[in-house]
Amino acid sequence: MDSCNCIEPQWPPDELLMKYQYISDFFIALAYFSIPLELIYFVKKSAVFPYKWVFVQFGAFIVLCGATHLINLWTFNVHTRTVAIVMTTAKVLTAAVSCATALTLVHVIPDLLSVKTREVFLKNKAAELDREMGIIRTQEETGRHVRMLTHEIRSTLNRHTILKTTLVELGRTLGLEECALWMPTRSGLELQLSYTLHHQNPVGFTVPIQSPAINQVFSTNRVVKISPNSPVARLRPSSGKYMPGEVVAVRVPLLHLDNFHIHDWPELSTKRYALMVLMLPSDSARQWHVHELELVEVVADQVAVALSHAAILEESMRARDLLMEQNVALDHARREAETAVRARNDFLAVMNHEMRTPMHAIIALSSLLLETDLTPEQRMMVETILKSSNLLATLINDVLDLSRLEDGSLELDSATFNLHSLFNEVLNLIKPVASVKKLYVTLNLSSDLPEYAVGDEKRLMQIILNIIGNAVKFSKEGSISLSAFMAKPDSLRDPRAPDFFPLPGDSNFYMRVQVKDTGIGISQQDIPKLFTKFAENQSTASRNPGGSGLGLAICKRFVNLMEGNIWIESEGVGKGSTAIFYVKLGFPPRLNESRLPYTRLLPKFGQTFPGLKVIVIDDKGVSRIATKEILVHLGCDVTTVSSGDECLQVITKDHKVIFMDVDGYNVARLVHDQFLKQHEKPLIIAVTSNTDRTAKESLLKVGLNGVVLKPVSVEKMRVALAELLEHKQVLQ
Repeated sequence: MDSCNCIEPQWPPDELLMKYQYISDFFIALAYFSIPLELIYFVKKSAVFPYKWVFVQFGAFIVLCGATHLINLWTFNVHTRTVAIVMTTAKVLTAAVSCATALTLVHVIPDLLSVKTREVFLKNKAAELDREMGIIRTQEETGRHVRMLTHEIRSTLNRHTILKTTLVELGRTLGLEECALWMPTRSGLELQLSYTLHHQNPVGFTVPIQSPAINQVFSTNRVVKISPNSPVARLRPSSGKYMPGEVVAVRVPLLHLDNFHIHDWPELSTKRYALMVLMLPSDSARQWHVHELELVEVVADQVAVALSHAAILEESMRARDLLMEQNVALDHARREAETAVRARNDFLAVMNHEMRTPMHAIIALSSLLLETDLTPEQRMMVETILKSSNLLATLINDVLDLSRLEDGSLELDSATFNLHSLFNEVLNLIKPVASVKKLYVTLNLSSDLPEYAVGDEKRLMQIILNIIGNAVKFSKEGSISLSAFMAKPDSLRDPRAPDFFPLPGDSNFYMRVQVKDTGIGISQQDIPKLFTKFAENQSTASRNPGGSGLGLAICKRFVNLMEGNIWIESEGVGKGSTAIFYVKLGFPPRLNESRLPYTRLLPKFGQTFPGLKVIVIDDKGVSRIATKEILVHLGCDVTTVSSGDECLQVITKDHKVIFMDVDGYNVARLVHDQFLKQHEKPLIIAVTSNTDRTAKESLLKVGLNGVVLKPVSVEKMRVALAELLEHKQVLQ
């Protein structure tokens, strides 16, 4: 009988079961490794769980269990000794950690059951919310106080009110025992106690600015805690009976002032600060909180802004007051200047009127005497008298014109005139004078120069006569050329006149006039002085005395009125000179032949008016006699009267012309009323010393046919009568 083997033979491993175990161990290990990661995340995020170290033990236990299952993946087949040792070690560690965790849970589970975890969590959250709400309330309270204080200090621009209000509001808001403001002195070397809350220290007390505590505060824009024993913190009477409260200080920037002088404020050329000191109540455990310090910093900035505005306002008010004083002074000076100008003009007008009357007699009688038979010596004397009288008359005209030019009362009298005839008349007037000195005078008018133009004919002729008269005066021999042409736009700008900006248009043009002579010339240093009134160049004054020194000054002002420019060129003494000027003239409107201005015809040499019945009205006997003698010399039948009433008594329809120097308004009206028929009415001419343009226009409006300005020479009267009889009017 065969022997029996009680030990069952080993089953061969089932491949399918082995595969299932292999996969299961893998997923078990994966799960074990993921659980500690979740526990770590929970511990990190949880702020209230009290047993975080238990989770560490659970993590280690689970990791080790997972490691043993991971090692089992290599034990399903025959394995090495090394794998066996590793697995044994892992299982020993797993057993130790498992036992320790089990024992821990025995002690921890009762504690966990007794801890109200949710209640602790909610309490902690509530405490955290309380803290946050406290911060928010504190910030809101701080903001409210800042707004209130800002409103208080911004409601005024008086710096004393601003500073006092700041101390009071800070003391009330923060419960301060004392608050003070130290301002820099004018020297900038000390701080002066300027404002206090309770006035426990006398205002005006000073401390040196270069102290450690002050430098510490000035070096930062934050609030700084300072010692209660600091010089700027000694704001209460000295006593050892109390414990001083905490003291803080903050700087207050002052406006950067360079040119401001605001009463007792310093003149600041570098940045300066005031110092605000705040003291908590003594004998208290109270300390400064962060929000209180922030409030103080914000208030300091607001005070700095308010003080800057106040400083600007005070300075602007001071500047306004100063400006008002200056305006009052300027207005007073202007009124005085206007009064002086009026007084000067009135004086000149009176002198002009009063001087023309005797000059009329001198020039009239001298011109009459010159046309009689005289010896050469007598003729020379009479010519000298006449020349000196004409020079004096020119001087009076120049002074009066200059006065009106300077005060702006002189206006140009623009009208359409014959431009070519003006130059021809100038040539005819200057030729006799030039021929005496054997000077050859030529006139050159360009073909493009309009025959008629719009402008002030009288002033233009005055400019040309003055300039060409100077050429004759300062030339002993040679020639003088007068040329005129229409200036081209590209030739108007001249480097010698950078301020001259001509603007020609469709209705106007610029005329260039040039007077060139071969006279004594002008030195370069004298040229800038030529257009200064009462100035003569040194090179000509000694050789050609005479003249008022006003001619060129007046010419320049007339040229400026005509929107032009004038200058003089010369290569030097003895080399002649050239005067050039531009004036702006207008193109005349299209006129028919009958409306064109008439050309002034010069009377024939020695022309007389025999049988012309004339009445002379003049209340001054000398002037009346002089006018009568001139008219008699010209062949007129003259009747003289001293008033308008006498004129009305003697006048008949045979009288063709009336010369009068009385109230022309009434006389003209009465004479016209006496003769109803137009052809019977006499021509009325005012012979007057009044140079006022308004008066002249008024006379012409009431029916006068013209105005002749005194003094009157024989030749001037001859021209006036010729114009009157030819055109029924006189334009002088």
